[in-house]
Formats: sequence, structure tokens, C-alpha cells
Amino acid sequence: MATGIKDIAHAVEAAAVMRLLPARPRLLALGEPTHGEDTLLDVRNELFQQLVEQEGYRSIAIESDCMMGLVVDDYVTSGTGTLDDVMERGFSHGFGASAANRELVRWMRAYNDGRPASERLRFAGFDGPLEITGAASPRQALTALHGYLAAWVGADLLSCAAETIDRLLGADDRWNNPATMMDPAQSVGQSAEARELRLLADDLVALLDAQTPHLIAATSRDDWDRARLYGRTATGLLRYHFWMADTSPSRMTRLVGLRDQMMADNLLAVAERSPVLVHAHNRHLQRDKSTMRMGGLPLEWWSAGAIVSAHLGEEYAFLATALGTIRHQGVDTPPPDTVEGLLYTLPEDHYVVDARRLADALGDGLPAPRVSPYYGYFPLDPAHLADNDGIVFVKDVPRS
Repeated sequence: MATGIKDIAHAVEAAAVMRLLPARPRLLALGEPTHGEDTLLDVRNELFQQLVEQEGYRSIAIESDCMMGLVVDDYVTSGTGTLDDVMERGFSHGFGASAANRELVRWMRAYNDGRPASERLRFAGFDGPLEITGAASPRQALTALHGYLAAWVGADLLSCAAETIDRLLGADDRWNNPATMMDPAQSVGQSAEARELRLLADDLVALLDAQTPHLIAATSRDDWDRARLYGRTATGLLRYHFWMADTSPSRMTRLVGLRDQMMADNLLAVAERSPVLVHAHNRHLQRDKSTMRMGGLPLEWWSAGAIVSAHLGEEYAFLATALGTIRHQGVDTPPPDTVEGLLYTLPEDHYVVDARRLADALGDGLPAPRVSPYYGYFPLDPAHLADNDGIVFVKDVPRS
């Protein structure tokens, strides 16, 4: 089998990736099986740079807060702020501390320097303002949406005043209380004020849509596009908070599904603007149903990638990253009867592998699923190899 794998494994280069696909997809996604490892992000950076330079991709989206990502986009497109400030304020989930993410932002800014606006690279976070412990207040997104509309649409068309939104929101710590994740009773998401805010946010988004021709002409497509992001985020957060207050057994399944729905909506919006490269966890980008255990409960939901793939068809492509070892996390040499074990027999450090040809070569004798001793690492599911357009394999991941 090792000999057969060599025939379908190639250097991780843009040209090798493109040979796996019938045409350049509008949205090309690269997953990772664990977070926080700069070795994986270094591979991403090198591949994404080649895809930008050789294949004309013009946006890069990563699994980070979509509102915070606006700080990064302003920096890479126009030099607003400093790199240190952008890394501190432009990323969620602690991703701003990554040296590889810093290098990506630095490179994007350098690439854009001196280029006309139509050729500049854009950056997007596509996650909602959500952390594992809870969700942000909808204040920033909702007040930004209201402010945009109030500046350009007649006051008689606005469904409320800014003061009404502020009163209904109350203190932000009511919304971002981390205890809510484990105790629905502490959520304000189904309070009378939150229910009224959901209606007001829906009205504001409807007004934004109805006034599209005027708003694009009066401001710019970029400003209108950013207002649409405010609207998606405000309504998404209010919906998420509503279900944070739910006490049914399906609460967590619904919440993880809502998060990926927000991700999918953001990705589809970015893909409208220009061809986009995406990086996130494999579980958020795969075509088959995602599964995990949280608090002892098994969860199953459709990922952002599955939703986007349903919309875009062949315009969506997904490369899953697999790895051999993360010894500092207790992940040692993979057993030889796993997919990772087969790939580990290859001599070089990094490969891109034709996933469908690999699945065909394995036939009905599927390898055993690899069992991870580390909760933060998710091995490949051998039963769904053919659902991937390719596999990027990284042999050993040293401590960052």
C-alpha cells in the first residue's frame, strides 16, 4: 500500500491542489484537526500565498470573530493601526497570539502595499462573536447597523431610536455571563427585552435589504456589505442567546448548529465578493455531519462547510488536514492500520493526497479509526475519506 500512496501523494503546492479539482472553486477550504499548532498554520500560510499569487484568490477567511476581523481587514487593506494592535484586537479564541497568524497578516499587508483596491487581498473572520463559554452582547453589531441606517435612511422608516436599543440591551454583562453556558436559567435570551430586540433587529435587516439600491449608491458596496455583516451578526447573536435560555435536551445540539449556520452565512457573503480561501477546524468545514461529545452528551450537526457545499456545489472544495504526531500532547506515532499510519510511512514531512483515489485504493477494507488520547485532536474518519477533495498530511507537529 505504501507504494500506491506514493503515486497519489505530492508536495503541498497550489498546482498539486488544483490538479485534484475540476476547476478553480470559488471557495477553497483547508481544515485542521486541532487548534493552536503553528506548524499547521505555517503550511497553511505557504499554500495560501501560492494560491493567491497563482490562482487569483482575493479573500482569506479564518475561524475567528467576524466583528473583530474588521480590524484586521482595515489594516491589511489600508494600513489602519499597527500590527501589534491588530493582533491584540483583531482575533478571538486566542488566535492573535500565534506567530503564524501574525506572519499571515504581515504578508497580506505587504502584498497589498501599492496595489489598486480591486487587486487587494481582503481578510475576514467568519465565526460569530462566540466563545466556548458563551456569546457576546449583540450591542456592537446592532448599534452599528442602526447607526448606518440612521445616517442614510429617513428617520420615519426606522423602527426604533438608538436609545430604545440601548435601554432594551441593558448592561452587557447580562449577555456575556459565562455561567449561562451551563445554566440556561441565567440567560437573558428569552426575556421580554430580548424578544423585542429580535423583532427590532429583524425590521432593521429588512430595511437594509429594501434600501439596497439607495444605500450602495449613497455610501459604497463595501459599506453596505459591512452593514449586512452587522445585520447577520445581530440577528444571529439574538437567536443564539434565545436558545442559550432553552432547557430542552436538544439545547447544545441546536447551539453548535446555530454557530455553524452563522459561519456558513458569513462564508457565502465573503464568496459573493471574491474567490476566498478558508481556514478552520476540519469539523467546521467537512461535508459529512460533524460529531463530538460535550459534557458527556453526543452532538451531531451540519457544519458550515456542509451548508456551503449544499449551496455552491462544485464551487466549494475542502482539503482536510491530517497529522502523524503531536508528541507534546501525547499523540505518538499512529498505528499502522489507520489512515494516518499509512500516510506516516511516506518519507517527506508534508504531502497533499488525492483523497478519492486513496479511498478507492483502500476499497472495502477500511482502516481502523484512529483513537486520540488528546481531547483537542480529531483524527480522520476513514468512512468519509471520499467526501474530501484532498488531504494535506503533516507528519510531525513539534511544540510551537
